[in-house]
Amino acid sequence: MKKRKSELTFWQKVVRHRTLLLMCLPAVIFFFLFNYMPLPGIWVAFVKYNYRDGIFGSKFIGFDNFKFLATSGELFNLTKNTILYNLVFILLGNMLAVFVAILLNELQSKMFKKVSQTILFLPYFISQVLVGLLVFNLLNYDTGFVNSILVSLGMEKWQPYSDPKVWPVLMVVIYLWQQTGYNSVVYFASIMGIDGEMMEAAKVDGANGFQRIRYIILPSLKPTIVILLLFALGGIVKGNFGLFYNIVGTNPILYPTTDIIETFVYRATMTNFNFSTASAVGLYQSVVGFVIVMTVNYIVKKIEPDYSLF
Repeated sequence: MKKRKSELTFWQKVVRHRTLLLMCLPAVIFFFLFNYMPLPGIWVAFVKYNYRDGIFGSKFIGFDNFKFLATSGELFNLTKNTILYNLVFILLGNMLAVFVAILLNELQSKMFKKVSQTILFLPYFISQVLVGLLVFNLLNYDTGFVNSILVSLGMEKWQPYSDPKVWPVLMVVIYLWQQTGYNSVVYFASIMGIDGEMMEAAKVDGANGFQRIRYIILPSLKPTIVILLLFALGGIVKGNFGLFYNIVGTNPILYPTTDIIETFVYRATMTNFNFSTASAVGLYQSVVGFVIVMTVNYIVKKIEPDYSLF
């Protein structure tokens, strides 16, 4: 008699599922090389690193490297700005990406659909240096496009680079413009994977477009949305340095609402870079992100176990 599947040995299971395992092998190697092998480098955050003695030979100083953030007086505001920006980026970004993916799916013309996808996808490939230059040329007080229009209409010039209150909205708009097309690809692919017979059956039963979206497409996208949200939450304490630095630069007037952990650390260490300080900041971000992911995953598991990461 043949052994039942549950009675197979480990190596028999490996042989049986060798194709799937080989497909997973590149991802396993990637994460092992770039996520697990560097883990001993965490020790840098607890030593006074010097090149001569190396990581494990440098003097152990405990949590002294973390005082850089704790004693700066900016830790709360930096963490708050970083988390709130990322929270808005994640929530609005995913909502808009789902919306765009559904709109693309509803387009009937294949040519127009491809052109629309390309146009939406292009901003993602624009360098953030160029994005910063574009924003400056639009909002510059003296020669900016926006102020040129306002002057031609007989209105007063706008001074956004002197008003920190408007920048949270501007940063969110800029981020969504650049990232929405790219983020919508995953959701569009998920929609393409929905059983076509189910959609045809809904049409035969008289369901209109809104009803098909509400009762078929959105429930089918729910697992993808939850998983991507959980993954995104892991980096909620890690800000988009390229976006913020290239758009805001070193304008101290805007720091109260635009300064994030990465930009603050860069300014504080660019004249005297210190591996230990940078590692301490990275470890702080990773620990906070880990706690958030574990907490949210626990809540999701209690509500809907099938949608949790583990």
